Amino acid sequence: MTEAILLVGGKGTRLRPLTVHTPKPMVPAAGVPFLTHQLARARAAGVDHIVLATSYLAEVFEPHFGDGSALGLHLEYVTEKEPLGTGGAIRNVAERLRSGPDEPVLIFNGDILTGLDIRALVGTHQSTGADVSLHLTKVTDPRAYGLVPTDDTGRVLAFLEKPQTPEEIVTDQINAGAYVFRRSVIDTIPAGRPVSVERETFPGLLDAGAHLQGMVDSTYWLDLGTPAAFVRGSADLVMGRAPSPAVPGRRGDRLILPTARVAPDAKLTGGTVVGEGAFVAEGARVCGSTILPGAVIEPDAVVTDSLIGSRARVGERSVITGAVVGDGAVVGADNELRDGVRVWCDARIPAGAVRFSSDQ
Repeated sequence: MTEAILLVGGKGTRLRPLTVHTPKPMVPAAGVPFLTHQLARARAAGVDHIVLATSYLAEVFEPHFGDGSALGLHLEYVTEKEPLGTGGAIRNVAERLRSGPDEPVLIFNGDILTGLDIRALVGTHQSTGADVSLHLTKVTDPRAYGLVPTDDTGRVLAFLEKPQTPEEIVTDQINAGAYVFRRSVIDTIPAGRPVSVERETFPGLLDAGAHLQGMVDSTYWLDLGTPAAFVRGSADLVMGRAPSPAVPGRRGDRLILPTARVAPDAKLTGGTVVGEGAFVAEGARVCGSTILPGAVIEPDAVVTDSLIGSRARVGERSVITGAVVGDGAVVGADNELRDGVRVWCDARIPAGAVRFSSDQ
């Protein structure tokens, strides 16, 4: 296998305000744009030609990655004029593929962090003679996902919408967002209109008698669609729980980019990343968090499981837990921001303005 399609056109609305100025795949995770990890893993699996299906803030990708030669890849970019959904995006880039009709094309989503054995998925596809093969993963609580039951050979039996009752939970296997298509199958997707592979293409192929094969691989899988998940994924990359050849430094409790500054008595733990040009001042404690380039954490601030945007500032003694501070925002001294809070880009929170506990 030598080529792949990478779907990176989504708006990343669940990640806002991180995605106000930056498309989701370009938000830094473990010190580099998340997309870098996906490209590097694909290259390590033997892929050398990747077509990026772009849409939202499409102009950001090519200036950063160019033709892909720095990563040992050949990259091409196709931009949707109107959002086409997952299936429509795949069909929209088909003319850039080089594979023959029966050759495999890898397809993966730009917001999934996974330890998937890509070669094994392709091997399963080829050995079973499938039309489409799907990476499946097992989850403890499948209620939030579409279910994909298979027979004892791994052949897909159905695609079931999110279960509403315990009786509807017939499997713990879900669609994990990576596929191998027989090249000719891509051409059967309708062109020029929105198409969902999950809701239209896959069920339609199944109804038509096509062979859809599932391969369960539950080594590591995380949908980075929410801020909490994105921060956790970045920390897992830093600590080596999630595999990637693109982490720019040694695995461990923290990752400090070259031009970042950290005071000697500041404490960084839990896979924290301090980006280029950022500064963590004396007495600050940062755990399991991502500090993006140019951000400032002032003295004695405490930041836990949070993401601090580019050029943002967290004031002295402020406590940030499970929150997102957007690019350029300023959180004044002595504030307390808790789980789920999102401070928008360039917002200003005065000193002592927000608390979740007593001022004592």
